[in-house]
Amino acid sequence: MFSPCSIITLTSDFGLRDPFIGVMKGRILDIAPSAQIIDLTHDIAAHWPAEAGFWLRRSFRYFSRGTVHVAVVDPGVGTARNIAMVLLEGHLFLAPDNGTLADIASQQRDAQLWHIDISRLDSLGIKLLSATFHGRDIFAPVAAALASDAIKPEDIGRRALSLIPGWVEEASVGEHRVSGIIITVDHFGNLITNIDRQLCERFIDPVVCAGNLSLPLRRTYGDVRPGDPIALINSFEVVEIAVAEGRATDTLGLSRGAPVSVRDRVRRS
Repeated sequence: MFSPCSIITLTSDFGLRDPFIGVMKGRILDIAPSAQIIDLTHDIAAHWPAEAGFWLRRSFRYFSRGTVHVAVVDPGVGTARNIAMVLLEGHLFLAPDNGTLADIASQQRDAQLWHIDISRLDSLGIKLLSATFHGRDIFAPVAAALASDAIKPEDIGRRALSLIPGWVEEASVGEHRVSGIIITVDHFGNLITNIDRQLCERFIDPVVCAGNLSLPLRRTYGDVRPGDPIALINSFEVVEIAVAEGRATDTLGLSRGAPVSVRDRVRRS
């Protein structure tokens, strides 16, 4: 059972230059004036659901149970792709079924999955749909109705057994190393990977390898001199490669999708 708390988070690849996000918020508040709307991020790499899913998975627990999380990174907008809803730990997620919610859905066996039944949207007054802006025409009004408790997920959804897999595989664990990729680049030019802290705990003296770099895992940016590269566990509990007081993405020749691995500095028998 989902019990909404009136909070709605928005994640997209829309940016803030155009009116898309403003229009979505207007649509939400027209239906649910008491909704509290929080922008998680609108700087997701265009057309890359994997990044939206990464941030949702690592951010949602900082919000109250009952939050509706909307993610619109939707290169298949207007096609026959499904729209997914996932209920996990009291949070409800709404996104195109294109891999965005794959990691969320796999977190617990008791996560509840739905696909929105478009034929049931008439009950919300949703009739005229553009072929290019479902954020305004479907996601915003559905999120508003869910957040205000006007409807429940089961009122507009049909149960799903699975969702479309993510575009990027989870970090893999080998005998002597953990392998992943750079999944995103933050505002500071730091290279953020999909390798979680706990995967590194198997190593006594971990070293992060990417491109021609081999960096010992440090604790804080201040552990190296300004301008030097560094690897550390960041505030979202994943491996990050940075340049102290600089921009790693500008100077290290690495970006989204680049392979990264973690191993022991000296292999022990």
